[in-house]
Amino acid sequence: MLILPAIDLCEGQVVRLRQGDLARKTVYSADPAAQARVWEEQGAEALHLVDLDGALAGEPRNLPAVEKIVETVRIPCELGGGLRTAEQVARVLGLGVRWAIMGTSALRHRPELEAALARFEERVIVGIDARDGLVAFQGWVEASSVSAYELAREVERLGVRRIIFTDIASDGMMRGPNLAAMRRMCEAVSVPVIASGGVTTVEDVRALRELEPVGLAGCIIGRALYDGTITLPEAIAAGRG
Repeated sequence: MLILPAIDLCEGQVVRLRQGDLARKTVYSADPAAQARVWEEQGAEALHLVDLDGALAGEPRNLPAVEKIVETVRIPCELGGGLRTAEQVARVLGLGVRWAIMGTSALRHRPELEAALARFEERVIVGIDARDGLVAFQGWVEASSVSAYELAREVERLGVRRIIFTDIASDGMMRGPNLAAMRRMCEAVSVPVIASGGVTTVEDVRALRELEPVGLAGCIIGRALYDGTITLPEAIAAGRG
């Protein structure tokens, strides 16, 4: 199971939020590229980057930091946050990002998702963020009445080849992942699913690894790595079994 350290960017800094709330922000580093290098040196095979300002603005806002990260490390990076159009996807992929994550656009701008998939195929990932099984959007500020699992099936039919599923209630809370929701998402689709939210300990990674037979391909770890409740080498070892 692939382990992806998260680097959440806000105003050019590495931060972590609790449940996506900017008012509950902790700054971990003023040098995102240096942090990316640390994760690479500790064995990361890929990095998960999030433009938090972009998620709220609806367009990328931390691209200078993203570009420096991509130039600094040799491992591939995926980027989400503020990617609403095929042109925005093209722009970030042009910087050297390996995968672009479209979120809100999958719900509100379906033609743009279709255009991005037509141009970039497997390099486009859809991120589905949910609270109580319902999709949230606009940087998690707004809720919807759309089932996360139904949306996953819809985007799979459009040709999406990987889904990142975030349980907002778990994100940044250090209480473990929502295993039931993750299992339900994996069983809803046939494409690989990446879990996000709540991973705190080695035991959490092992519990998620039990979902590999139903389609879980990896997990994103954020705050736990920065607070030290789990180390990246421990997480990688647990992910490999």
